[in-house]
Amino acid sequence: MSAAAIKGWCPGALRPMQSGDGLVVRVRPFGGRLDAAQMSGLAHLAERHGNGLIDVTSRANLQIRGVSEASHRPLLDGLAQLALLDPDADAESRRNILVTPFWRDGDETQALAAELEDALAESALALPTKFGFAIDDGMSRVLAGNSADVRIERDAAGGLIVRADGARFGRSVARGEAVASALAVARWFVASGIRDGRGRMATHLAAGAILPEALRGEAEPAPIMAAARPGLYPQGAMVGIAFGQMPHTTLDQLAGSGHALRMTPWRMVLSEGRRTMPSESGLITEPYDPALRVIACSGAPRCREAHADTRALAAALAQSIGGAAQLHVSGCAKGCAHSGAAAITLIATAKGFDLVRGGSTRDAPILRGLDRDGIVRDPSILMGGH
Repeated sequence: MSAAAIKGWCPGALRPMQSGDGLVVRVRPFGGRLDAAQMSGLAHLAERHGNGLIDVTSRANLQIRGVSEASHRPLLDGLAQLALLDPDADAESRRNILVTPFWRDGDETQALAAELEDALAESALALPTKFGFAIDDGMSRVLAGNSADVRIERDAAGGLIVRADGARFGRSVARGEAVASALAVARWFVASGIRDGRGRMATHLAAGAILPEALRGEAEPAPIMAAARPGLYPQGAMVGIAFGQMPHTTLDQLAGSGHALRMTPWRMVLSEGRRTMPSESGLITEPYDPALRVIACSGAPRCREAHADTRALAAALAQSIGGAAQLHVSGCAKGCAHSGAAAITLIATAKGFDLVRGGSTRDAPILRGLDRDGIVRDPSILMGGH
């Protein structure tokens, strides 16, 4: 399994990634949804073939951690039995789709997702591994701030549109042509926007690339919905997963309620149809819990690239970050847990923590080499208290 050693791409189930605690096996739920049997089965597989820890990622996927070379094949067999495995690694890498969790029975979201999944499986598009699609077809958009390169949305009047990420307007499409139009935008990008196997749509357009006239439109997308928080919604109960990681027992407990689970890219999950908030241990149920404002990657010793235990530091600082400020603690400069800007970004290095305010791990720090214990003793330095 030489593929497990490759760095700089997103892992999958068929092409896992080596980390400090073993192989990371990413599971991409079809339609962004797991039924109760799949949830229970995944919990069992994580316990039996991994170290029992399950990540909830910013791409609305699950990751089983601590998988060994010997246990990878039986894990794949288990995923296949749960109908959670793609036919091959290339098809898996193309199936990078965010689905709004706020769909309702009888609307077009799940049908669009299934059609797009099938079309991607049958295509031969050589997409970059981080290239993705979003189906955000509610009357207000909830995925606008999340990573996607081609978006199927609605306009203010409720009509479907296909929009390239970074373009202000989208092209109005009939229901039957939405997926074909989305793939046409992706094909144009493959022909013009990939450099050294990488590339993103918004960056391509910002650099001056112009969509062909047939793929452009003048439809303004629907307004953006306020950020989702833990609480009850018409579709069910939304709960947070602290730092995006839970023990297998939490997933098994959620499965025991009999409710399906809808994935989100916000390190939250929606327990479908639930009318009361879950009481399972380890879940964030309060809408303004400070832990919701803190993002941390796996960190050391779980990740071999990390220079520090990010989650221990994030937990120590969660109560100290005032207001609505967001804190991102990254174990290295890659920023795997959060690619965007945050009010406060701490980057672990071999010489301590670098501090970026109002930026990301790619921006220049204003302070370097901060001591971990010193930050915990006096967190005001993060907000400019010195």
